Amino acid sequence: MSGARISVAITAMGGQGGGVLSDWILQVAEGAGWTVQTTSVPGVAQRTGATIYSVELCPPRDGGPRPVLGLMPVPGDVDICLAAELMEAGRAIQRGLVTPDRTLLIASTHRDFAIEEKVALGDGRKDATAVLDAAGQAAQRLIAFDMEALAREHGSVISAVLLGVLAGSGGLPFPRDAYEAAIRAAGKGVDASLAAFAAGLARAGGDVPPAARRPRPDEIELPHGLREQVAVGYVEPLRSTVTLGVARLLDYQDEEYAALYLRRLEPFVDLDDAGQPLAVEIARHLALWMAFEDTFRVADLKSRPGRMARIRVEVGAGDHDLLRVTEFMHPRLDELVDSLPEPWGHRVRDWPWLRALAGSFVGRGRRIATHTVTGYLQLWLLAHGRRWRRETPRYAREQAAMEAWLDRLLEAARIDPGLATEMARCQALVRGYGDTHDRGEGAFTRILQRAVDLVGAPDAAATVAGLREAALADEQGTRLGEVLVTLDRKPKPAAA
Repeated sequence: MSGARISVAITAMGGQGGGVLSDWILQVAEGAGWTVQTTSVPGVAQRTGATIYSVELCPPRDGGPRPVLGLMPVPGDVDICLAAELMEAGRAIQRGLVTPDRTLLIASTHRDFAIEEKVALGDGRKDATAVLDAAGQAAQRLIAFDMEALAREHGSVISAVLLGVLAGSGGLPFPRDAYEAAIRAAGKGVDASLAAFAAGLARAGGDVPPAARRPRPDEIELPHGLREQVAVGYVEPLRSTVTLGVARLLDYQDEEYAALYLRRLEPFVDLDDAGQPLAVEIARHLALWMAFEDTFRVADLKSRPGRMARIRVEVGAGDHDLLRVTEFMHPRLDELVDSLPEPWGHRVRDWPWLRALAGSFVGRGRRIATHTVTGYLQLWLLAHGRRWRRETPRYAREQAAMEAWLDRLLEAARIDPGLATEMARCQALVRGYGDTHDRGEGAFTRILQRAVDLVGAPDAAATVAGLREAALADEQGTRLGEVLVTLDRKPKPAAA
């Protein structure tokens, strides 16, 4: 630390309690007679920049002038930096708020993906490993683990865990009971915050097990028949992927649907030599496709009991606080038709007056207040419509498309497993619902048609991989169209 003054920087997004954390530190320090100043500079939006909180502390003095404290963290002059998300730690390092000669960096390793990561047509996630490596080099001392998971485990917010880690790190010279008194004084979610604080404090000392995490594939519970089928029929790494796929489809539909997934995989297992990624890629992308997002799935995810609890934690609502939640939903007419049993869907599509009536219902969008009984019941009932999912036009179309895709993969795999692997990876283009789904499906169809013509060509796999990258370059498909035109202009090899 730099002499008597201690400079603390906190970077956090909305809902993570950065302001609460800075207030807790202020109360702890003022209770000990210290001079404290806190300021904050909010980001432009939720993911274009986190709010930066500055806390400067000076110990009690015997006379003399009052200290002059800064309004913002100064690069190279920060003693403690707390980052409520991994990429925020990276941004703090970029800003010079973390230096190897003085800074204790306390960072959560979980990710809240940025908008640019979420809207990417493919896998737009940034490399978390690089940030962790940089943090280890940039900080004098680093404490980093998944603090968000620890907060969820105790039904609290990440700010309480960060405070516990700060207390356990010894970065500030205040006793544990001073921190706990500050939490009690806040009066909201006290018990949960105290539990999360204690867990963070203990973790900083290294005397508690790792925070709650998602179970490994070998820890996932499956029905006995499916578990035995997976254990006997698949070896690693394919077994782990298949286990996750089965678990996803059990959650999505039922055991029969998960068993269909395994039957569809059977022809590819024997074709895949050890070390080849073909079966793993097909297992992964087939599971994702079979769990396609329809209105039943969206309603199911939005109406799960844990979601409201998670929202309460994210906004910092106490157990007795009233919370209003409104879902903004804008289904298209096609999505409504695809959610009805097939005979009813045909009537809506073919009868003009019924189509106009249905269009007036969905055309202006819907706002559903899910904190009310009637609003929640709307989503709950729609989610339970998955019982007739197999009778809908969307289900029939998707299953037919999957079977055609698998047939093409099988034909290609017998000649060129590398090409078949790239064809399997192209399924990642089909995602979401509405216009996003339609655009991705169009690109996927165009590439798959070209891939079938390439079977047997020496550079077939590389060509399809290039087409997939072109499709991911822009939503409108401009780059993909250009690459396809270029391929069409290439001279065809002479016939033997």
